[in-house]
Amino acid sequence: MSPTRPRDGARSRLEWRVVDIPREVSKADARAMLTEQAEYGKWELARTQLFIGGRRRVWLKRRTMRVERFDAA
Repeated sequence: MSPTRPRDGARSRLEWRVVDIPREVSKADARAMLTEQAEYGKWELARTQLFIGGRRRVWLKRRTMRVERFDAA
């Protein structure tokens, strides 16, 4: 998995994560991993790409919450 980073700089309201799944990982295991990411990390599936060797690349996205401080600190 790659680190999360906002797209289009600080103006973006989405975080993106790119997950590379090797060909040795079964579809059931990949599905379980992505389901766990979606359920506990609030990620949504944005795009998938299948490569000729069987490797898969998956793009996940989620909204970021920008919270401003209102105290004097």
